[in-house]
Amino acid sequence: EYRLLDVMGRRPQPLREAREFVGAGRLVGEMRQLAAADLYLLAVPDAAIAPCARGLALAGVAPAGSVAFHASGVGDAQLLQPLAEQGVLTASLHPAFSFADPQRAVEGFAGTLCALEGDEEACRRLEGFARALGGRPFRLAPGGKAAYHAGLSVASNFLVVLTAMARQLTAQAGVPPELAQPLLGGLMRQTLDNALELGPYDALTGPILRGDIGTVERHLAVLGDAGLAAAYRALGRQVVALAGDRLQEPARQRLLALLC
Repeated sequence: EYRLLDVMGRRPQPLREAREFVGAGRLVGEMRQLAAADLYLLAVPDAAIAPCARGLALAGVAPAGSVAFHASGVGDAQLLQPLAEQGVLTASLHPAFSFADPQRAVEGFAGTLCALEGDEEACRRLEGFARALGGRPFRLAPGGKAAYHAGLSVASNFLVVLTAMARQLTAQAGVPPELAQPLLGGLMRQTLDNALELGPYDALTGPILRGDIGTVERHLAVLGDAGLAAAYRALGRQVVALAGDRLQEPARQRLLALLC
């Protein structure tokens, strides 16, 4: 359904590698050399999106009614405003997928959720484009990109940090390194499955939910690392909030005082 016309970038070698991998596309060195197209993807670092949009607008190659979009997770279609002022339809399309290895990406992309926001007609066309790639497009609320990306970062990056924190504490307890992965992995997978299937509220367990002041005090006493202690307190306050009315007074106030 789609044909790749031109590929442009600052570094010749990655462009040649991309051309060889894809097996299509003409390599160009300047924006004014780009062919008129239906879709223009700005697959560049976030800080470069707005400058690239200005450059593409100055080049005057994108016809009115075409679609220009970027793939940033946090930026929205407003970054492409210079093109919108010329009648180009603008949007963003962010696949919730890791593209670390091109071949693995091609093999595993099917079913990937793709977040869309921007001009209504641009989003409608990009829905078709995403489906043609095997993706599952969905719309974000206006102004929702930053919250969307923050949610993904919490789910991904913070999970990695929590794993590192847990490994540090089990090592402090004398757990053999070869047992850390099965010890933590089984519990974390089970907990994640419960949180996703039951919802966070029903999946929550542990001493804070039970109002076990003594256990929380003992936890804090062994958190010698200032960063660990601060993270424990911050996350602990979120546990108190999530527990809601299941956590009775005065245990709630005592826990909040401990975790402040």
